[in-house]
Parts: sequence; C-alpha cells; structure tokens
Amino acid sequence: MCVQPILSEVRVLDKNYRSYAILLKALSDETRVKILDMLSNGELCACNILEAFNITQPTLSYHMKTLSESGLVISRRDGVWMKYSINKETLEVLKQLFDSIHVSLDK
Repeated sequence: MCVQPILSEVRVLDKNYRSYAILLKALSDETRVKILDMLSNGELCACNILEAFNITQPTLSYHMKTLSESGLVISRRDGVWMKYSINKETLEVLKQLFDSIHVSLDK
C-alpha cells in the first residue's frame, strides 16, 4: 500500500472511511504516536528516533513502515541513513475528518 492511493481515495470519495481507518490504525500504537509527535518538530534521522525508545532497530523499522505506508510519514534516504518527516497533506486529511465530527458538548 502506498501513499498516493490513500490520498486520492480520500479526495475523490467524500468520507472514505476505509482510508480514514488506515490512518487511525497507524496511530493506534503509542510508539507511533510518539514518533509522529517527535516529527512535528521537523525531519529526523532514524538513529535519532531510535535513541528515544527502548526498542530494537527492526522494531523501529516496523513502526516506520506502518507510518510510511499509511501516508502519515514521508521517508527519504540520505546516504546510509533514512530520514523521516510528517506528510502534512495526509495529516490535513485526518485533521479535516476530526473537524467534520461535530459533537454537542452542552449535553
């Protein structure tokens, strides 16, 4: 699964709940939520992300693959290192979902 189909599904079909579920599933793990929060400060090398956790490199790779395949994170190779950043376009799609949910707090 790659980023473009998820984004195009969300744009073409108003309220594509399957695509939203993919994004939410990627954030259903506290490690991935923390990684996304860390990336909110800018691009990070995998080595810097790994330093913040008590996990192995293969476990980090699994989490980064999940975030990348959901479209929430963009990865790029810089020499021998992988660098990651937030895909602002996909994050905006998720934000729009939450903005569209209206709940009355008066009740």
